[in-house]
Amino acid sequence: MINNKIHVYFMPGMAANPSIFKHIQLPKDQFEQHLLSWFIPDKNMTLEAYALKMTKNIAHKNIVLVGVSFGGMLVQEMAKHITASKVIVVSSVKHESELPKRMLFAKYTKVHKLLPTGLVNNVELLAKYAFGETVNKRLELYEEYLSVKDKYYIDWSIDQIVNWKQSYCPDCLVHIHGEKDNVFPIGNIENCISVPNGTHTMIIHRAKWFNEHLPTIILD
Repeated sequence: MINNKIHVYFMPGMAANPSIFKHIQLPKDQFEQHLLSWFIPDKNMTLEAYALKMTKNIAHKNIVLVGVSFGGMLVQEMAKHITASKVIVVSSVKHESELPKRMLFAKYTKVHKLLPTGLVNNVELLAKYAFGETVNKRLELYEEYLSVKDKYYIDWSIDQIVNWKQSYCPDCLVHIHGEKDNVFPIGNIENCISVPNGTHTMIIHRAKWFNEHLPTIILD
């Protein structure tokens, strides 16, 4: 029997593990979901080289890539090396011009190098970096979602984000963005599907919206 299912690969955001997608449920008769995980980059590894290495985890052709936040930047880089029928970025950016001013400021001043990333085992601080949220009310929840606590990885990720250069925007790219995203404010974002009241963590807290809309977005 020929398997005509669409293979959808999900990439979480910075420091997050694939459990952020645990409430995303696409119809199983049409789609097969696959979860990607961060690995610690080699020393001086470029984002392009990291993306190429990540593509070795892709076992199908003509796939759909879904990336959240920094993972959204990564799947765009991955799409330069493999064929994807659709690239969906969530709570992310698709060009450096969409980065907020504070990140552009960091790019030129290198102020991000001074961040206390050695404290990444502090979940509250890690959540501030990764999600842009103060999480003292939901600490156990974020303990589950944020598990990549390697200092080199965090330093590398922040540096890749603020220095990202992107000139390639494929026709198959779809951008989904929350109207209340406080990491990448929607005022900087062009050509996106906006989610009312959606925050930077809406892939977790607004899973129902994604379950209702993702199948149509993928098939459109």
